[in-house]
Amino acid sequence: MSSRQRVSRAAMRILTEFHLHGCYQRPNRTQQRVTLPPGFHGVLESYDAFCRQYRRCQPSTRRIRQRHLTQFLHFLDAHAVATCAAIEPQHLSGFIRSQIHLQPNTLANIVSDLRSFLRFLCMEDLIEDDLSPHVPKVRIPRDARIPSVWRPQEVEALLAVVDRSSPKGKRDYAILLLACRLGLRVSDIRTLRLEQLRWDEARIDLVQTKTGEPLSLPLTEEVGQALIDYLQHGRPVTPYREVFLRLHAPLEPLGEGTNLHHLITFYRRRAGIALPAGRRQGLHSLRHSMATRLLEVQTPIEVISAVLGHRSLESTQIYLKVDVESL
Repeated sequence: MSSRQRVSRAAMRILTEFHLHGCYQRPNRTQQRVTLPPGFHGVLESYDAFCRQYRRCQPSTRRIRQRHLTQFLHFLDAHAVATCAAIEPQHLSGFIRSQIHLQPNTLANIVSDLRSFLRFLCMEDLIEDDLSPHVPKVRIPRDARIPSVWRPQEVEALLAVVDRSSPKGKRDYAILLLACRLGLRVSDIRTLRLEQLRWDEARIDLVQTKTGEPLSLPLTEEVGQALIDYLQHGRPVTPYREVFLRLHAPLEPLGEGTNLHHLITFYRRRAGIALPAGRRQGLHSLRHSMATRLLEVQTPIEVISAVLGHRSLESTQIYLKVDVESL
């Protein structure tokens, strides 16, 4: 079946459902519940509850941990390990070796999640000894954590090719400005609500999705005008309070798993901006670029940390690797 035929079939299904029921229920794209090996039932649920109640981990962090640990438990099952009590140090090194194809940063996160999980198992007496020290260390190359950044002229070229006469262009332009001018994370752009736009005080007040910490940023004239243009002439009238909505029916907020990667890829290609080997192009790179520009004009690291909503200066120090001239 060709791509055109698949699209036509999907359209017919939507029209048929609307004809029969007067509405169309968009399919739920959330991941299905993963079936765990019998000997590990309830373990991940208990650990997730611990992370939520005592570690105050955000939902996105917990989902990533669940995915990593599900892979680990299936690895154990495939190697005839039926319960947590049967875990041995060689199983830990074997699992990490099986993940060696991943990027160093991803592998480092898996190691961290696995150590945390093992400490939890020991605390709950599900294993006799704390096995976390037996998880192999992962060497991260010196430049692996250096953020990808855009040159100022590239950012302006990216913004210049957005067709701001269309609803899509108005929405996308506002999204890009929030990322490159204010440094908002994708998760905070996606969940931004109308009541968080403090027009009378010219600022944006929100609670960060990643950290749960409050963040207040100036609503500059450039960003404000782009938002007004989108809200008045591009955003559909709906009961939803989220600022940014899908462009096509059902007109609802952007999905939880939306990283807006396609958006920046589309405009980068339209602007003819080449992507050097090894440079990431996600919307998060615009946040990195904004922070780097602030550092280049001698902005104190404490101010940059506050603008980015970092919990500690350690998270902001990474930008010192990019701006060598400011050291």
